Amino acid sequence: MNSISVTTIVLIALIILVIILAKKTLVIIPQSETRIIERLGKYHATLKPGVNIIIPFIDAAKNIITLTRGRYVYSNSIDLREQVYDFDKQNVITKDNIQMQINALLYFQIVDPFKAVYEINNLPNAIEKLTQTTLRNIIGEMELDQTLTSRDTVNTKLRAVLDDATNKWGIKVNRVELQDITPPQSVLMAMEKQMQAERNKRAAILTSEGDKQSQILQSEGEKAATINRAEALKQQQILQAEGEAQARIRKAEAEAIAIEKITEAVGKSTNPANYLLAQKYIQMMQQVAEGGQAKTIYLPYEATNLLGSIGGIKDLFKSE
Repeated sequence: MNSISVTTIVLIALIILVIILAKKTLVIIPQSETRIIERLGKYHATLKPGVNIIIPFIDAAKNIITLTRGRYVYSNSIDLREQVYDFDKQNVITKDNIQMQINALLYFQIVDPFKAVYEINNLPNAIEKLTQTTLRNIIGEMELDQTLTSRDTVNTKLRAVLDDATNKWGIKVNRVELQDITPPQSVLMAMEKQMQAERNKRAAILTSEGDKQSQILQSEGEKAATINRAEALKQQQILQAEGEAQARIRKAEAEAIAIEKITEAVGKSTNPANYLLAQKYIQMMQQVAEGGQAKTIYLPYEATNLLGSIGGIKDLFKSE
């Protein structure tokens, strides 16, 4: 009974030992992760994703400091994916002696686990301090306006410096983004006043431009109206002149027809001109006899013509 119990205990102990040894021997590495294995305190291998075999109690994973939820913790797994560090705000001074607060986002990736473990002791802290120092140097070479309007330039310079400096740590800096830039309250108030003045200036310019365009359109409208009125008056005068010309032509044609009719009526023995003059003379004498106010007397310029006209009148009375 006792022998059976001892055998059972030994068997169970062996099974547990095998399980422990198997667990210590077989190391499963998730995708995008790795581990640094040291054998008796010396670098031995870098494990790849999948199942790996190590020697228990002789091989051990090297711990590395990582930043998790704002705290530095030790871990034996190295994440090879791109990571982001959100650094706290820090005070920086611009070239024109303006102190402001800036915080940055750093996107980096471990490309050489060996260097990340053995070339630097506290990788996250080293990256943070290097980022802060580099950011101070870059901002110190720029004025406030450049800092606020040239974020892409700052990001590019900062990424280039950090990528070059962290290369010996097995780190590749992919991107750096300035998240917040907070100038002092006095500067913010001055900037607000400046922006308000700029908006008022633009509003005044737009208003003046609108008034200018309105006056231009109004003057163009008045000009067009004046041209149209002048054109209408011109057309009216042309039509009136053409009407008067037509009237004169018609009157002349009518007088010509009348003279022709008179010529036919009085015959060839009497001059039509004398006949018409005699009519005018008779009308004038009639007005004088009636006490009219006629002041114009039609007489030939030469005396012979006057006598001819009187003769014409005589012949006219004879013909009648």
